[in-house]
Amino acid sequence: MVSLPIVQYEEKIIETVERNPVVVVIGETGSGKSTQLSQMLHRRGYGKIAVTQPRRVAAVSVARRVAQELGVQLGEEVGYAIRFEDRTSHNTRIKYLTDGVLLRESLANPELREYSVIILDEAHERSLNTDILMGLMKRLVKVRSSDLKVLITSATLDGDKVSKFFADCPVLNIPGKLYPVEVLYSSERPSSYLESSLKTALDIHIRQPEGDILIFMTGQDDIEKLVSKLEDKVRALEEGSCMDAIILPLHGSLPPELQVRVFSPPPPNCRRIIVATNIAETSLTVDGVVVQANQRAGRAGRTCPGKCYRLYPSRVYNDEFLDVTVPEIQRSSLAGSVLYLKSLDLPDIDILKFDFLDPPSFESLQDALKQLFLIDAIHENGAITSFGQKMAELPLEPSLARTLMEASDHGCLSEALTVAAMLSAETTLLPVQRKTEKKRKHSISNLAEGSGLGDHIHLLQIYQCWDQSDFDIGWCKDNGLQVRGMLFVRDVRKQLSQIMQKLSKGPPDVKANGKREEFRQDYRNLRKALCVGYANQLAERKMHHNGYRTLGFQGQVVQVHPSSVLSLDDHGKFPDYVVYHELIATPRPYMRNVCAVEMRWVIPIINKLKTLDVYKLSGGIHHVEEEPVKNLPDLPKKDVEVPSTADDRESRIQAARERFLARKGKK
Repeated sequence: MVSLPIVQYEEKIIETVERNPVVVVIGETGSGKSTQLSQMLHRRGYGKIAVTQPRRVAAVSVARRVAQELGVQLGEEVGYAIRFEDRTSHNTRIKYLTDGVLLRESLANPELREYSVIILDEAHERSLNTDILMGLMKRLVKVRSSDLKVLITSATLDGDKVSKFFADCPVLNIPGKLYPVEVLYSSERPSSYLESSLKTALDIHIRQPEGDILIFMTGQDDIEKLVSKLEDKVRALEEGSCMDAIILPLHGSLPPELQVRVFSPPPPNCRRIIVATNIAETSLTVDGVVVQANQRAGRAGRTCPGKCYRLYPSRVYNDEFLDVTVPEIQRSSLAGSVLYLKSLDLPDIDILKFDFLDPPSFESLQDALKQLFLIDAIHENGAITSFGQKMAELPLEPSLARTLMEASDHGCLSEALTVAAMLSAETTLLPVQRKTEKKRKHSISNLAEGSGLGDHIHLLQIYQCWDQSDFDIGWCKDNGLQVRGMLFVRDVRKQLSQIMQKLSKGPPDVKANGKREEFRQDYRNLRKALCVGYANQLAERKMHHNGYRTLGFQGQVVQVHPSSVLSLDDHGKFPDYVVYHELIATPRPYMRNVCAVEMRWVIPIINKLKTLDVYKLSGGIHHVEEEPVKNLPDLPKKDVEVPSTADDRESRIQAARERFLARKGKK
């Protein structure tokens, strides 16, 4: 611990914190800011300390590390809280939690009196929730100026910009890397980053001396593919030709017990090869690794000299990479965040004028307000409804929260809870099938096909089949389902059921407790509830095409994802209307997880759009008269470009350019 650079600056840090309500700490990767700042403040007698992390894996892993350094049991003096999991107690004094959890806590306690120090860590990732928190912290330090300290910490954040946002607060810069890192570039841009990563990792493993390897991939699917290929290649190496290797994945969907494996040293004469998402860029330092460019290079120089292999030419790094991350708030749906701000019920908050470090586009805020209005979360005047207040208490995106509300009123809550849990698991339930494995005994499509109604029903039927087997783990294995993923779904469903029981003050969901009755095959009420919840994510059939266009857009074709189980009719056409869970942005946009709905359920949504006034929805006092809505207006989209009118064409082109740069910067 004494070798960490930040330790040398403890006195300066404490002195600055004592004199100022807000301090920005710029600590290079490996400086120790995530683990040591909280301990410094704890030693100096500050009360309960909250440290937010944008990612669940980081919150769990850093909490484990701090508990280990202090020699205490995790969950006692040091603990963590993430969505669907809380390992804290009344003794907890240092609490690591995701930024989303802290936002949720502030609903019950807007002034967060429980904490004397709030540290927003890894702020350079510019997560949606962290940006919202910065705006709220700016308000909070005025209310609690005498008994609250706020620290904004980052590796690469623009400290001056944040300082100005917080009334010119001081900025402390802490050096990072302790050891030199040699950076090596490829001579040309690879045609496949996965294959290039595979080849580079094998070359390092065969030719380089001992030291672990950390490989960054773009997502869980690529990680699982590369892990499988590496295992096959390493297994095929001639025995004794080089040291052994263990290959470990690291991503947010892994359960905590599998995540922490990367922190255990390898056996003698064995190398660890860790394949991770950008979750390992920040917060997590894996001792022994010797392999977001500068951020990732810092991972190698933390505990010993190392090398950073960049699988692209230096000209790409110099000419094409973004200097900073495009804030998530400028490239994501804001419905959940706007619902949170509305639920605070502060009379002076105008959503369109909220104090953001980097304001999102007017269009994205407008889309969020439209969605909340369509799903009954806010009134015509912008005030939050009783539905909206309840939805804000559910750890779900607004569309699923509203679905549960509607399902509760129509006798299909049990089914809706299952669908919400399956969609919230954030994990691939179907494992990657390797060439050496035998074909699954039964395919999922043989177990359930959604009754032709779509993927939400498909997911429900899969879970119901497992339920009918008394949640037999062997059944999951026989049918090619990830056991840990399904167990996680069951736990999430149970928690959602408990929250809904509390909100509705009704009887418990007997099916969630294992006391099952015969499952009904009539999914009409469930589909109606989904239509209400996904009111802003509707699509109608294009008359002369088997695809879809988003409701209200002319000429933009959005296809149903090939994996969908939604059935065609006798004429080879999809239903007239569907709702979708998400859009996948590709050259040809796809809707994933779709469900058929009926025209009669869509009509109230269409009628509601005619009364929409975005300025009233915002909570603003200025109202601009607009022409009556003749056609259905724009609905939220995820990186899907659509034709637009001439007067807003430039703003849409600029928005598209920003999203393109954001995607390129994340590669």
